[in-house]
Amino acid sequence: MTLTANRNALRWILILASFIIISLILWNTYAFFQNFKAEERTKMQNWSFSYTEINDVNNLNEDIGELPLKIMQSNTSTPMLLTDVDGNYISHKNIPDEIVKDPAEVAMLIEKYKGENRPIEVKYEGEVRNLVYYGNSPLLNKLKYYPLALLLIIILFAAVVYFFYRSSKIATQNKLWSGMAKETAHQIGTPLSSLVGWTEILKSEHIDPNHIKEIEKDITRLQIITDRFSKIGSMPTLKKTELIQATQDAYEYLKSRSSKLIEFEFKSPSEPIYVNLNEQLYEWTIENLVKNAIDAMKGKGKVSISIIQESKQVRINVSDNGKGLPRSLFKRVFEPGYTSKKRGWGLGLSLSKRIIEDYHNGKIKVLQSELNKGTTMQISLASL
Repeated sequence: MTLTANRNALRWILILASFIIISLILWNTYAFFQNFKAEERTKMQNWSFSYTEINDVNNLNEDIGELPLKIMQSNTSTPMLLTDVDGNYISHKNIPDEIVKDPAEVAMLIEKYKGENRPIEVKYEGEVRNLVYYGNSPLLNKLKYYPLALLLIIILFAAVVYFFYRSSKIATQNKLWSGMAKETAHQIGTPLSSLVGWTEILKSEHIDPNHIKEIEKDITRLQIITDRFSKIGSMPTLKKTELIQATQDAYEYLKSRSSKLIEFEFKSPSEPIYVNLNEQLYEWTIENLVKNAIDAMKGKGKVSISIIQESKQVRINVSDNGKGLPRSLFKRVFEPGYTSKKRGWGLGLSLSKRIIEDYHNGKIKVLQSELNKGTTMQISLASL
């Protein structure tokens, strides 16, 4: 318990640390972008001041030096439009000439630049005479998408790490499944062999044959269970099997051993349906679904099995009129360890999912469920 708690705490610490690091990187990138944007505005303000100096009537006879002209010439990347106060085009820089020839294009550029940056006012003797509309430079536009690109890279990296972790975890689980199943089969097999021997001794002691027959039925059942565990511990062999009969065999076995308060219904097409099956594991799945249905009804109600043939698929629906499931549990019920019962390990549906999806390349799901009205579980398999 302590080890699990420590692992959970470490996991949350790593998640929190990752979140903080990512937040700092994104914040730092955003701050850098804003600083760069502020520098570009300063450059454009200097450009407007230089433009004012050069075009100021009062300075026409004065030597203003080369600095204003150099400042104006230094803008080689930021696109800009110079207009009068009414928005009429005067000149441009770093914009293709063919664009500014079209007044509609100029108007669109002005609106675009307004959205990117607040226009700069060019004043003469305190009066606004011109407006400078400017957009983001190509470098600034690239920087604008840098946080998004960085975030995508981080997400991709996290996805790769998660995929690797999940694959490793699944491989470990599969190995554990296999080991546990084989060990269970071995542990059951040892006393089972002794039981077979004891039945032979009982026969020689002239015990009531009916009693011995019942014991042999239970031994046969244990042998089937042992065989199932040995098969689930490795990749089982599938062979062409008549599905309706295989389903009915499992159904009849449970029907004969269930309470008289349970009503059973079986519906299937009249024509045989063939699929690739491991019959013992498939019957185990049907038994798990029917047992869960009986438990959900608390020993009284109706269990219905229906087989539906489609073009290339066959659906097996197991329905009950029990307590039902909330939608939030539709997927969780297949997780190992999940159970709503006071007793049980919560492995039945997990085993069923493994048998159907991993071994038979099919699908198993909660088709529908309504609280206090019942549940329908569905198995989908490819038909031959």
